[in-house]
Amino acid sequence: MTNTAAESPAFPAVLRNRLVDHILAAGHATDPRVEEALRTVPRHLFLPDSDVETAYANRTVITKRFEDGTSLSCATQPTVMAMMLDQLAVREGDNVLEAGAGTGYNAALLRLLTGPGGGVVTLDSNAEVATEARSRLDYTGYGDVIVLTRDGAFGALEYAPYQRGIFTVGPWDLPPGLLAQFADGARLVVPMRWRGQSRSVAFVRDGDTWHSESIELCGFVPMVGQGGEKTAVVDDAESVTLRWDRDQNIDPGRLHGVLDYPKSVMRTGVTLGPNESWDGVWLRLTATEPGTCGIRADQSAFDSGLCTPAKAKVYGPALVQDGSLTYLTTRRVEGEAPLWELGAIGHGPDGEHLAERMMVDIRAWDADRGARPTVSMHSAKASATDLSEGLVVIKEHVRLVLALPESKG
Repeated sequence: MTNTAAESPAFPAVLRNRLVDHILAAGHATDPRVEEALRTVPRHLFLPDSDVETAYANRTVITKRFEDGTSLSCATQPTVMAMMLDQLAVREGDNVLEAGAGTGYNAALLRLLTGPGGGVVTLDSNAEVATEARSRLDYTGYGDVIVLTRDGAFGALEYAPYQRGIFTVGPWDLPPGLLAQFADGARLVVPMRWRGQSRSVAFVRDGDTWHSESIELCGFVPMVGQGGEKTAVVDDAESVTLRWDRDQNIDPGRLHGVLDYPKSVMRTGVTLGPNESWDGVWLRLTATEPGTCGIRADQSAFDSGLCTPAKAKVYGPALVQDGSLTYLTTRRVEGEAPLWELGAIGHGPDGEHLAERMMVDIRAWDADRGARPTVSMHSAKASATDLSEGLVVIKEHVRLVLALPESKG
């Protein structure tokens, strides 16, 4: 591509429309107003340090890092952004709160969706990120978006009430002072973290309770300053790590060395194609098994056979009970079409039993892969009788209650 072509005003628009076409083909931007906003806002102008091709590629662009190299702020992958905007269902005239200003691009999309009678307040805890977002929004004509340097967990009471809210960072918990800033019937889309995984949940407020209307797979930078998750290694080489929530009865000391036990390998007969994901199994487990957590094996542990989860170097689902452990695994099925069979590998005194329990959930998920648990969010002050029925996840400020839908059969 020549520099002349790259500098042509039409060139970014061509790439932008091509990206939006890809988003539509992926099944996102189902709201025509979301599609229009994506075709209108110039994403490349919010990424001045990236070339135009990168700005319109369907991938996350990291814009700021911590000193250790981990991501502090980024431009979210466009398909994920469109998915969350679909979940949010912004109406003209809505007042919207965004936690995680990032580049300012999502705030610009929101401002278009709210129309002349609405408004957008976007927050970021990092002053440099907020300042840059302010600059980009002013430069692109969205100067009436309010940008504040503030922890998104606290919201912005002075501009409440809000009819819509969206988090572009991954919180583990939501303080009551934030939730109180939303009107009854408000919709909040948040990539909530529980049991080692993260899901974009669209909650709708009904009095003191928030009910999920949709749950989608996503991954975001964890919100700074929330310490609800714990991690520990379980082998001497420190190559296998568990991640769990602080309300879970998991003792890493009892699990250290558990992988030295003989393996109990279970196969389910459930297979996945190359474009299918096992993440729905993990989500289902969070509604059925109190010991659900995440496991990550370094490449060395994977290659040696010490721990062979579904994928090396990323977290996947595991179950823990006392001093035993099981995790999801896959193996290639022989044949012309690329298929992978799901299974479970257990270790420890009760590893075989845990693996059998995981197999039950894998097969139940396979019977209805589109089913999602419902998630109800209650205040930590709610009594046990006020909670919905289901498996309870205890956080400092809220209680999540997960329940499976009724079986089709």
